[in-house]
Amino acid sequence: MSMMMVGELVLAAPAILLSLLLTLVVSHFLPLLLNPRAPRGSFGWPLVGETLRFLTPHASNSLGSFLEDRCSRYGRVFKSHLFCTPAIVSCDQELNHFILQNEERLFQCSYPRPIHGILGKSSMLVVLGEDHKRLRNLALALVTSTKLKPSYLGDIEKIAMDIVGSWHGKARNITFCEEARKFAFSVIVKQVLGLSPEEPVTAMILEDFLTFMKGLISFPLRIPGTPYAKAVQARERISSTVKGIIEERRKAGSCKKDDFLNVLLSTNELSDEEKVSFVLDSLLGGYETTSLMISMVVYFLGQSAADLDLVKREHQGIRSTKGKEESLTSEDYKKMEYTQHVINEALRCGNIVKFVHRKALKDVRYKGYLIPSGWKVLPVFSAVHLNPSLHGNAQQFQPSRWEGPSQGTSKKFTPFGGGPRLCPGSELAKVEAAFFLHHLVLSFR
Repeated sequence: MSMMMVGELVLAAPAILLSLLLTLVVSHFLPLLLNPRAPRGSFGWPLVGETLRFLTPHASNSLGSFLEDRCSRYGRVFKSHLFCTPAIVSCDQELNHFILQNEERLFQCSYPRPIHGILGKSSMLVVLGEDHKRLRNLALALVTSTKLKPSYLGDIEKIAMDIVGSWHGKARNITFCEEARKFAFSVIVKQVLGLSPEEPVTAMILEDFLTFMKGLISFPLRIPGTPYAKAVQARERISSTVKGIIEERRKAGSCKKDDFLNVLLSTNELSDEEKVSFVLDSLLGGYETTSLMISMVVYFLGQSAADLDLVKREHQGIRSTKGKEESLTSEDYKKMEYTQHVINEALRCGNIVKFVHRKALKDVRYKGYLIPSGWKVLPVFSAVHLNPSLHGNAQQFQPSRWEGPSQGTSKKFTPFGGGPRLCPGSELAKVEAAFFLHHLVLSFR
């Protein structure tokens, strides 16, 4: 390259940079000019928008400073620029319900690209349309078949007893959230793959799964050594392990195990890649959210002696009608009414799933709001759960608020999402939490 060409490039560099900067600024603020009827709000800085403030950590039983500020300034529905795109944020109960119920008609699931990269293109969380409907129907069928298994409740109770029993006589502190994760993972691996906690392959999957989970909530930078890159590699290793288990099952032929995988292998509706992805989705859903829910229940009960006493009395009453070694049954679970109120309240205050990602498929007009086509839409569940006009003393942990028919199935309570993407395993998670709590409150202060 001649010196003259180098000189020209040096002289042109400022103009190129200025042009790129102007393009960035215009592309960032142009949606504001083109959609003047969108809800009030602000876009923040070009490129990053207001994403960093939106994601700033805060107590789960609070909205956080960003949402509190925006709701007070603009109302419960406002516009912003989040995850590198124009967005409508809804903290409104009715609009959230409207969004969830109009999946694939007016709105569509739209998670950021890095999530696709780490979960895989066949994950039920990211697939759309008929593909999602097919996978969800299969998930519902698997959940139903699991609940009908004679060993289902027995497996959960045995694992709960093993975990809680392992604490006796130990002169050390117990990191409860880790124990809850151990319990939830042991249950879901047993249900999905038929593996017991003591098998070496279980420990191997758990190690990779912990790496996978760290990367799922990390900055999406795919450079060797980063949590995101390690998570992508961990997913590949888990996929390889699951494929190996599938091959062993097929070679065994008549050797049938009573688990999810056996049902998956009997269907021709899914490719092998989809089956592996389905197993990973099941592990993810049964591990992280369930363990967090159990941890939240114990956290809030630890701050409310009165509620803990009511839960303990309920479980003592159930145990008093049974023999010393007699297992819990589905009828016993139905008697755990106050326990269910505690679980619901922990979900309301804990807000494990704060919001979900959707995208408007067309211009949507709702109660005077215009949601422009192509914009991201974020229904914020925690804002509804903590709305004092919907839940009296919303900041307080009060399980008694759930007494009465259908209290846990209203628009103002969506811990497991809603519409066609309502979590298919929500009831399984509640059973696990209730059985674990049974042995916890009867064994420890």
